[in-house]
Amino acid sequence: MKLQQLRYIWEVAKHDLNVSATAQSLFTSQPGISKQIRLLEDELGIEIFARNGKHLTHITPAGEEILRVSGDILGKVDRIRQLSQEYSNEQQGTLTVATTHTQARYVMPPLVRSFMQGYPEVALSIHQGTPRQIAQEAAEGLADFAIATEAMEHFNDLIMMPCYRWNRCILVPKDHPLAQIDGPLTIERLAEEPLVTYVFGFTGRSKLDEAFSRMGLVPQIVFTAADADVIKTYVRMGMGVGIVASMAYDPVADSDLVCLPADHLFAASETKIGFRRGSFLRGYMYHFIELFAPHLTPALVQAAQRTQTRAEVEALFSDIKLPEF
Repeated sequence: MKLQQLRYIWEVAKHDLNVSATAQSLFTSQPGISKQIRLLEDELGIEIFARNGKHLTHITPAGEEILRVSGDILGKVDRIRQLSQEYSNEQQGTLTVATTHTQARYVMPPLVRSFMQGYPEVALSIHQGTPRQIAQEAAEGLADFAIATEAMEHFNDLIMMPCYRWNRCILVPKDHPLAQIDGPLTIERLAEEPLVTYVFGFTGRSKLDEAFSRMGLVPQIVFTAADADVIKTYVRMGMGVGIVASMAYDPVADSDLVCLPADHLFAASETKIGFRRGSFLRGYMYHFIELFAPHLTPALVQAAQRTQTRAEVEALFSDIKLPEF
């Protein structure tokens, strides 16, 4: 049994059993991968992949277990490589962060600038996607960190640490009737308007739906997007009233819109940063976390790494008052 064979079966499974795509991603030949998989199966005396002719059709039950253990082994091998890099050169390496458009566009630019000034030899990559895609990338080791508000709780392999709390605002053109109302906006009045907001599962959208449901109201959502800039564009077109994260409103760039507070209408959301349990974090990774959330000191993150369950992680942070964004 060779480490390369374990890498091949892991990558084939990750590429939906497409050996050709796997070969391209690994810069090797398709026959070479197929041969090594067969040699491994022959050595083990079981099939990892079921076949129809030359095509792989599905993973066998035994194959599922072998892949699970292979993932653990490959993860430990990667940790050994990272450990050697940490002690050979603490200032060089890579860092991949998976996050949403809102985080990448409105929260992270100052952080990225500061981080790159401190670690100019670290190659930083930011992947954008849905919260579920983001969490899955971190859970599968394709990203070092996942930063999101929704969906991360569905992945038990992630250690999730709270970063900050935030809420929403209402955006309307200056001539819109809501811009002229006296006193705070009510959820009942908002329910009368066509709404333009985030796709379900993005940027705390669940809190919005809960607020209307709690009052027995059904919001008139006429347009959804994953991108706050897109939402603002359609608000300007007059398609409806925008509901976005407060951090997405720029008083200068969005001076043609009126921003109405909505923190009295919706429960606050909590953004978290997560990484795969058992990951080896290099020194600059601890620094990145602390830049993003100053209360997440290296000592506190290391304490989270020593936990065994999500309940233990939550208990560790239960007494921390999170900053408001």
